[in-house]
Amino acid sequence: MSDDQLLQIQELIESASSSLKTANALLRSITGITDADHERHAARANTMTGGGAVSGKVVEGIFDGQNMVDSEGNTYPVPANYASKSKLAEGDGMKLTITDEGKFIYKQIAPVKRRTVVGVLIQEDGQYKVLAEGKAFRVLLASVTFYRAEVGDQVTILLPEDGEARWGAVEAVIPKHLSEAAARSTVGRAQSEDGELKPM
Repeated sequence: MSDDQLLQIQELIESASSSLKTANALLRSITGITDADHERHAARANTMTGGGAVSGKVVEGIFDGQNMVDSEGNTYPVPANYASKSKLAEGDGMKLTITDEGKFIYKQIAPVKRRTVVGVLIQEDGQYKVLAEGKAFRVLLASVTFYRAEVGDQVTILLPEDGEARWGAVEAVIPKHLSEAAARSTVGRAQSEDGELKPM
C-alpha cells in the first residue's frame, strides 16, 4: 500500500468522524437529548494536563468504563483485557500513545479515588452486571471470563468514590457455592437445639 493510499484512507476516516460529530450535534439540538455521562467524561478530560492531542502522538482522556474519551469527545477503544487486568475504574485519567507503527499503548495516569462494594452478578439485556446498592453496574465481559464468574456469584467491584457511575471494575469473585456454604454455616451456628434461631 502506498503512502498516498494511506493518506487518502486517513482523510476519509477524519471526514467520516467529523460528519458523525456534526450529525450527533444536530440530533442533540433537535431532540434535546444528550449523553450526559459522555459529556461529563469529555469535560473532565479537558481539565487534564495537556488537554487533548499532544504533537499528534499522545492523547489524554478519561476512562468511561469501556473506552477512553478525550476532551473533544472522541472515543478510543481500550482493550478489555488491559482494562480488566488493570482494574480501571470509570473516571480514571489515561494517556494513549500512538506509535509510528500504529500501535496503541494505554497508560493509567490519574486514577480516581475508589470505593469497594459487594454485589451479585446478574445477566440483563445480554450483558453482565453487578447488582449492588440497588443499582445494576455494568462490568466488562473480559473480567467475568477472567474470574470464571457465573450468574449468582458475589462480586466485589470498584467504583469512583465521588459521582455517578454506570460501570464497575471487578476486583474479586466469591463463587455462589462458597457464599451459600458460608451462609448455611452461619445459620447452623445460630440455631439452638430446638431448631429455633438464636441471636449470635
